[in-house]
Amino acid sequence: HVQLVESGGGSVQAGGSQRLSCAVSGYPANKFCIGWFRQVSGKEREGVAAIDSDGGTTYGDPVKGRFTISEDNAKTTMYLQMNSLSSEDTGMYYCAAVFGNRCGSRSTALGQSDYYYWGQGTQVTVS
Repeated sequence: HVQLVESGGGSVQAGGSQRLSCAVSGYPANKFCIGWFRQVSGKEREGVAAIDSDGGTTYGDPVKGRFTISEDNAKTTMYLQMNSLSSEDTGMYYCAAVFGNRCGSRSTALGQSDYYYWGQGTQVTVS
């Protein structure tokens, strides 16, 4: 069965960097879209970045130019490199996946409705 396991969260100082990982196992199809989402206390979960099986990437406006999503050669681990972090980046970060299709439009890639599989989340705290 499909499993997504996030890691790499923790505390970091403002202006610093952190890299999150999402280990993906149990791929049911070669085409996929994998996204990173975050939820700040009191706010709705928002899409941060997404990458599809062809390597196409999409970013949310608040993180453009600061965050980079990537995948390893085996496409079993997805990364979110986060630079120039601020307190506004504090939150629980989740990776999510949908298989059988690429990410599609930007709104689809950063929306939650099409994602079927979710990880348990990893906390990022910027102070």
